Amino acid sequence: MNPVRAELADLADEQREFAALLETLGDTDWHRASAADGWTVADQVAHLADTEEVAVDTLADGPRAFAETVPRYPTAEDFTAAGCRRGDGLSPEDLTAWWDRAGTRSRLLMAEHAPTDRVAWGFGMTAETFATARLMEHWAHGLDIRDALGLPVDEAARLRRIADLGHSTLRYALARARVPWPQGRTLRLELVARDGTGHAVGPADATDVLSGPLLAWCRVATRRSRGTPAALRADGELAELALLHARAYL
Repeated sequence: MNPVRAELADLADEQREFAALLETLGDTDWHRASAADGWTVADQVAHLADTEEVAVDTLADGPRAFAETVPRYPTAEDFTAAGCRRGDGLSPEDLTAWWDRAGTRSRLLMAEHAPTDRVAWGFGMTAETFATARLMEHWAHGLDIRDALGLPVDEAARLRRIADLGHSTLRYALARARVPWPQGRTLRLELVARDGTGHAVGPADATDVLSGPLLAWCRVATRRSRGTPAALRADGELAELALLHARAYL
C-alpha cells in the first residue's frame, strides 16, 4: 500500500477538525449568523457539502463536474447560493452526514490521481493543489463559524499550505480585481507562526516583502481579515496590493 500523500493527510486532518467543530454546536447554533455576511452556520456546512459533491464529479467525470455545473448559473455567486439552499430544511445530523459522505468520497478520489494530474476546477490545477484548495475552503468556512461563535482559532502546521496558496494565486487575485501586476515586482512572504517558527514563500531576492504572523496572512488570503492586515508589514507596491486583493479561492 502506498503511503498517504502529505497534502491528502493534511486535508483529512482539516476535515476531522471541522467535524469536531460541528460536534460542539448546539441546535440553535446552526441557525445563527456566521461571520460571512448573509450566511448562517448551516449555510457554511451546506456550501462545503455541495462543493465536495461537485469535486467528486469533477474527479470522476460525473454530471455535476465543475466545468459542466458552474456555467449553468449567471454568476459564480449564484452557483454558491444555490448550493447553500440545498441544505435548507435539513437537520444538523443530515447536513453533517451529507458533508461527511461527499468529503470522504472526494478525498478517496484524489488519492487515485497522481499529484501532477490536472483537475478541471476553475482554470485548472494539479491534484496536489486541488487538495490544498479544499483544505483552504474547509479552514476558511470553519473560521467563519469560529469567529461568529467566539471560539479560539488553532494554528496547525498545515496553515503553511494556505499561506503558500495565497502567494501562488496572487496573480489571479489581482487580475480578478482588475489591478495590473506592477512591472518588475516580485513578492516574498516572511511569516512567523505562533510558536515562533518561520515560514518563507517566494524568491529570496524579491523586490517586495510582506512580513508578519502566519495566521494573519492566512486570514488575508482567504479574505477573512477582521482587521488583521495591521499585523502585517508591507514593503513595496506589490506587497501592499497583496494585502488589499489577495484571494486564494475562485
